[in-house]
Amino acid sequence: MDREASVRAYYQELMASWGPQDWWPAYTRFEVIVGAFLTQNTAWTNVERALRRLREHGVLNPDGIRRTPLPKLARMIRSSGYFRQKAQRLKNFVSYLDARYGGSLGRMFTQPTAKLREELLSLNGVGPETADSILLYAGGHPVFVVDAYTRRIFERHGLITTKARYEDLRQLVERALQQALAAAGDPPPASPLPGRRRHKFVIRRATSAARAFDEFHALLVQAAKHHCLKAQAHCPGCPLERFLKK
Repeated sequence: MDREASVRAYYQELMASWGPQDWWPAYTRFEVIVGAFLTQNTAWTNVERALRRLREHGVLNPDGIRRTPLPKLARMIRSSGYFRQKAQRLKNFVSYLDARYGGSLGRMFTQPTAKLREELLSLNGVGPETADSILLYAGGHPVFVVDAYTRRIFERHGLITTKARYEDLRQLVERALQQALAAAGDPPPASPLPGRRRHKFVIRRATSAARAFDEFHALLVQAAKHHCLKAQAHCPGCPLERFLKK
């Protein structure tokens, strides 16, 4: 089985086993963007605490970030780690949004994917994973997000080496899933789950490709967190176990 066929098989197996994950959990597109910055080099539980503080102070919006003094903003997001850097990056993003798009996320996300991706990557502190998270989860643009979980699973399954470049892996998944969509149609819609926040602002706007990239990324995260752990893999019960090379 070639690499693209393997990626398609992983996607189909995980979707059949666990179904849509309805990720990224957020109330607004801007909250997704803030989360994408805050999650750099930290656990999501730390991000949730920072988001909660921003929400409690009524500043989890562009104007809130714009008007909050930098030292105060840094204190609010302290739990996310590297809080001074991240506070400055949030300020920089809002300044970029104001200068280029008059403060309008809607106007920003109507830009062509390649153009907007290049702009985001030009911002201080925005690497490919952060840019693609913003594009996919906040804007519904059809790009796949490559993270450490994806790399870990693909490396252990022999699909890539440790030297694989971000762009090569992203394009591999995008090619593979585009073919899967052409053959099978749209992924099923996400269904509400108890205690889970819906992010309809993304689901409603996303193309079938964006929804597939969204779901596959989230499914790989679940596989890594529950089975393909960093220290040691716990393969029994993992839907991808049967794909391991013997």
